[in-house]
Amino acid sequence: MSWSGKGGDERRGYHHGNLRETLIQAALDLIARKGPGGFTFAEAARWAGVSSAAPYRHFRDRDALIADVARRGFELFETCLEKAWNGGRPDALAAFEQVGRAYLGFARDEPAYYSAMFEAGVAVDSDLELRQAAERAFAVLRKASDTICAGVPAERRPPSLMMSLHIWALSHGVASLFGRGDAGRRALPMPPEELLEAGVWVYLRGLGIIARE
Repeated sequence: MSWSGKGGDERRGYHHGNLRETLIQAALDLIARKGPGGFTFAEAARWAGVSSAAPYRHFRDRDALIADVARRGFELFETCLEKAWNGGRPDALAAFEQVGRAYLGFARDEPAYYSAMFEAGVAVDSDLELRQAAERAFAVLRKASDTICAGVPAERRPPSLMMSLHIWALSHGVASLFGRGDAGRRALPMPPEELLEAGVWVYLRGLGIIARE
């Protein structure tokens, strides 16, 4: 489900027995409209249609609510990346390209989750479940990099962790600047997928993973 803020301004009322989910949905709506730092804990409660004291039944404060949103985002993100990687099929380089496209697709289709994950200022290490979810998502990219690097002769094989961090930074930069699904998207004279693909190709060629013509 996408929380892009395109569904109007109606508030999502609280349904008995589902307060935690209602608050998560309220936070996603508010992030889509105001950004992750643009609302208070009390405002999230009002948006959910509950008293300002009600959220404390499930979250100690606003950061804990945002952390839970971010955790769910990373879980969805992991699923998207894993599906794109598809066990390295049909071949590792083609699957690697699909992972990059999935990264951009997530930023475009789930901007509220993406903002909570990367722009809310909540420390990943502040919440164990959030940290674990973030690590599992990154592990997909690490696995893909391990597979790519394994095909390079040992004497010129790049460190796969370094490679995965570089590709992550490149993918995140393109997604954050040009591939997002909210008003922060910058104009680009080409699809962001083409920009990312070209950047990764230059990088892999520089490492000798893709042969020079």
